[in-house]
Amino acid sequence: MSRTVARSDLPIGPRKDERGTGRAFLLALFMHALLFALLFYGMRWQNSSPAGSEAELWTPTEVAEPTPPVVTPPPTPAPPAVAAPTPPAEDADIALQQKKRKQEQQAAEQARLLEAQQEKARQEALKQKQLAEQQAAAEIARKKAADDAARQQKLADQKKADEQKRQKEEDAKKAEQLKQQQLADAQKKADAEKKAAEDKAAKAKAAKEAAAQKAADAARADRLASLRGMAGGTPGATGNGLGSQAGGTGSGAGGTASAGYADRVRAKVKPNIAYGGDTEGNPTAVVTVRLAPDGSVLSMQLAKSSGNPAWDAAVQAAITKSDPLPRDTNGKAPPTVNLRFSPKN
Repeated sequence: MSRTVARSDLPIGPRKDERGTGRAFLLALFMHALLFALLFYGMRWQNSSPAGSEAELWTPTEVAEPTPPVVTPPPTPAPPAVAAPTPPAEDADIALQQKKRKQEQQAAEQARLLEAQQEKARQEALKQKQLAEQQAAAEIARKKAADDAARQQKLADQKKADEQKRQKEEDAKKAEQLKQQQLADAQKKADAEKKAAEDKAAKAKAAKEAAAQKAADAARADRLASLRGMAGGTPGATGNGLGSQAGGTGSGAGGTASAGYADRVRAKVKPNIAYGGDTEGNPTAVVTVRLAPDGSVLSMQLAKSSGNPAWDAAVQAAITKSDPLPRDTNGKAPPTVNLRFSPKN
């Protein structure tokens, strides 16, 4: 007797073309379905009892062998092929159990390999995910560091630019202040020089005017002395200095002044009056002036005060400043003239 054992055509090793979790899940589902089918049909086959066969077995001792007649044996033919006897039912059950056990072992091995493959794929996916997360985190950290560095650099550049701008503004401000100080110093120096020049010119003018006044006083004294000498040597010479007109007239040994002479004298004298005091009431001062024939002022006398000493002094100072006074129409000044001056006239 010979025994035949059925062999499974299922693959033993894991397939190499599976890479994803989805494919591994589908393969696991397929293997579980296949294992369930094998178990189902195996149990069904085992529960169905095979049809038995009866046979009688005889031993050589129980069979009486008759005495064969002596005959000439024919040629021995070739022995017919003996068919293999059917294995007993016990051997079939053992083979079936062994086949079932082997299939279970193969299915368990397949399931174990599939689970190991799934676990490996899961671990690989987890590893890839962790690696991707680490790479993403590293990239984010790198970008953040680059952004921080760029921001710090930008802030540093801005601070440097602001500092340069501030320094430039301070330099410009200092330069402007220095320029203004130099201009102020130059202006101050120029003003001082101008004032010194003006003071010098004023002193020179004052000295010149003083010298001219001194010379005029000396000439006036000489003319007065000469006129006095002439008056003393001419008998019957008479004169008076009182004017009969309101505006002022002159008369004396030299003759009477013309009608408009006093007005022409006032027109020359009045611009030289320097007075800034009170003019209330319009006070009038009358001054009698003695003149030489050329108009030089020999002397003056306040014939009537205005009641304001400042105005009286200003009028007399203006007459002195206007010396010599204008001559009359005949080419000579009258010996005396009365002049009336009011602030508002």
